[in-house]
Amino acid sequence: MEIIASYGPIFIILAILFGFYMTWGIGANDVANAVGPCVGSNVLSVRNAIILAAIFEFLGATLAGNSVTATISKGLLNPNTNFEPDILIFGMLAALLSSALWLMFASSRGWPVSTTHSVVGAIVGFAITTMGIDAVDWSSMVEVITSWVISPIIGATLAFLLMISIRVLILNTDQPFLMARRWGPAYVFLVGFMVVLITLFKGLRHLDFQLTIIESLVAALVLGTIAALISSRLINKSIPNMQPQGTTMQLSGVEQVFAPLMILTAAAMAFAHGSNDVANGVGPLTTIVAIIDGGGQFNPQAKIPLWILVMGGTGIVVGLSTLGYRVMKTVGKSITELTPTRGFCATMGAASTIVLASKTGLPVSTTHIAVGAVVGVGMARGISAIDMRVLQGIFISWVVTVPVSGLLASILFYLLYALFT
Repeated sequence: MEIIASYGPIFIILAILFGFYMTWGIGANDVANAVGPCVGSNVLSVRNAIILAAIFEFLGATLAGNSVTATISKGLLNPNTNFEPDILIFGMLAALLSSALWLMFASSRGWPVSTTHSVVGAIVGFAITTMGIDAVDWSSMVEVITSWVISPIIGATLAFLLMISIRVLILNTDQPFLMARRWGPAYVFLVGFMVVLITLFKGLRHLDFQLTIIESLVAALVLGTIAALISSRLINKSIPNMQPQGTTMQLSGVEQVFAPLMILTAAAMAFAHGSNDVANGVGPLTTIVAIIDGGGQFNPQAKIPLWILVMGGTGIVVGLSTLGYRVMKTVGKSITELTPTRGFCATMGAASTIVLASKTGLPVSTTHIAVGAVVGVGMARGISAIDMRVLQGIFISWVVTVPVSGLLASILFYLLYALFT
């Protein structure tokens, strides 16, 4: 208690600095997953992709960000473990800084790693350091490790199936342009359906606005149908009845139909990501503020103040704008060659996986989902279409994220503890 009374304002300043640094890392790494396919398929320039993601990430973080500090623990800590307030402050500071350092290192090399797993590793590392191995709920850690496998497989499978459907129904037909006009509204319905569900299940789940699963499905069906009807009318008006001559021109016309659909889906994913993963950066910060404001007493249900959410959203935007292009390049260009139809399948496959996981409790990572979806699209053209060297590097970065973050957090915890005590 004496440490908190003596250094409380300094702890808050450090928490703000480390929290902003962490959200910068989230923007530099995680956000690129949502818009990477748009850049890789040349639907959006890097600049426009950054603007799109920045707007929707910021809105998601500030309007629908995680509401309580308890969410940051992810159920990883043994509920029977009681941390001293000052130890918890040092641990949260160490977790923020270690995660941010790892994300900066990974982003500078274009590695798409999970920011959630970075925080998980850091919290586990400091918990073991201070309270021993029993401080961790290892059943939850098994779920985290399982997600390394489950996430990319589901994302790849759904993206692969979508790509095959477009190939069979449109691209490999005698009249692909005509088939694109015919089947376009069906894919618009799919986009509308998934955009509504991902917004309700992930983007708005932290607000008081709550619908049952049945109500959410009905809303998605209705809005998806309306979108399909409107798109059918617009497609018939904007695309002439006369087909472009030559296979190349027809396929080019097909690609133009899917480009806006991918942008819409990416925007919804960015909003959902901002609302959920901002807690990775501001959750530990709020924990520290709550302990100090409570005179050493920690309330795990303390609300995250609006100013912290705004700071988190700002940090995400800054990180995306300064270093996000490196991960965008890896996800959008380096794994496999993308076109608008392929990018659409990758984005829709990722969004569908997130919707599925949000209501089934599957332990998934948005980063791993996005990468898996891009791989699935590449697999539709054969394994030779995938750069296995790039994929190997990404997988290694996934495996080392948790232990590296944990080790860094342990070292930083001891340094902070020695500095202030």
